[in-house]
Amino acid sequence: MNTDLLKRIARLVGATIVAFAGVVSFTGCSAIMDDEPEPCPVGLKIRFVYDYNLERANAFHNQVDCLTVHFYDADGKYVMTRTETTDVLADEDYRMTVDLPQGHYTIIAYGGVECDKASFSHTNVPAEGSDISELGMQLKPETLEPGNPKGHLHDHFYGRLEADVKVSPERPQVTVKMMKDTNHFRFILQQLSYEPLDGRDYEFKITDDNSLFDYTNMLVDNGQITYTPWSTGAIELGTASDGFVDLKAADNEGPDQTLVKVAYADLSTSRLMLMRAPRLSVVHKESGDEIISIPLNKYLLATRSFHYDWCGDQEYLDRKSDWSLIFLLDNPRQWHTVSIKIDDWVVRINDIEAKP
Repeated sequence: MNTDLLKRIARLVGATIVAFAGVVSFTGCSAIMDDEPEPCPVGLKIRFVYDYNLERANAFHNQVDCLTVHFYDADGKYVMTRTETTDVLADEDYRMTVDLPQGHYTIIAYGGVECDKASFSHTNVPAEGSDISELGMQLKPETLEPGNPKGHLHDHFYGRLEADVKVSPERPQVTVKMMKDTNHFRFILQQLSYEPLDGRDYEFKITDDNSLFDYTNMLVDNGQITYTPWSTGAIELGTASDGFVDLKAADNEGPDQTLVKVAYADLSTSRLMLMRAPRLSVVHKESGDEIISIPLNKYLLATRSFHYDWCGDQEYLDRKSDWSLIFLLDNPRQWHTVSIKIDDWVVRINDIEAKP
């Protein structure tokens, strides 16, 4: 065979192989024998994590029951929204798959907004042409109505992430870290003399300015609001003879059947921040006496033992969302001391700011 002909065939075969390899390398997403290869996916696979708690354990699948995710482009302009309200959120392996053009995006996620029991709503619902600075959250007015069951706030979560979208064989996975913006309190009142108390005989309230958030989850001045209990009542703990008092020291001749009954109140609030000055007040209804008036943040931070010295003051308030405070009253109706119990830690404070 002609040598020149063989060389030309070899060059042609080589060029074909190189060109074919280039196509496969460029797409990287289709089978070799595809007549019409599919383009590479352009978008993201998004994981959502809520481990911004004192346990530092992911509880997203246990606590977030509905999800809203907004996407904004590099210029801060609204692109689209994805929501999820089904049981798939309870699966720890849940990932949200989205298709997006190449570019840089800001992802803002809210947990709890799409639920029927939602306690927060958008200040402005994102729409075509809207700017990220217009995005915000506000507490629904009905949650502040005294006696309204909606005062028991539905847990609200926030997360934000900057992400780049590029052409790749597979959608890259990114993680949006969430934080909780709601707090739940149980207040307990007990007489030192063990006389029974009932929470319905007292007015409990927390005042703060924390009903409005911007798109960064920072509080915006919106005026002071008042949180009131969504539940009050009394809890029977037993009788004095059940070990509440030293009967021998009291020189009692027989078992003391005095019923030990404490008052309770359950309240919920929005995010607590050091930039604000929330205050707890308790008033005895019949007499009108204000028996407790304290700067709430200061007392909550007093409970942060060295066990949690790895987080700062604001971080502690953000990571902790369930609080129990126990107040012991002198007779008649004077705050004597306070025990604030957080998990297994108890702080007893005697040098207090109180009103008889």
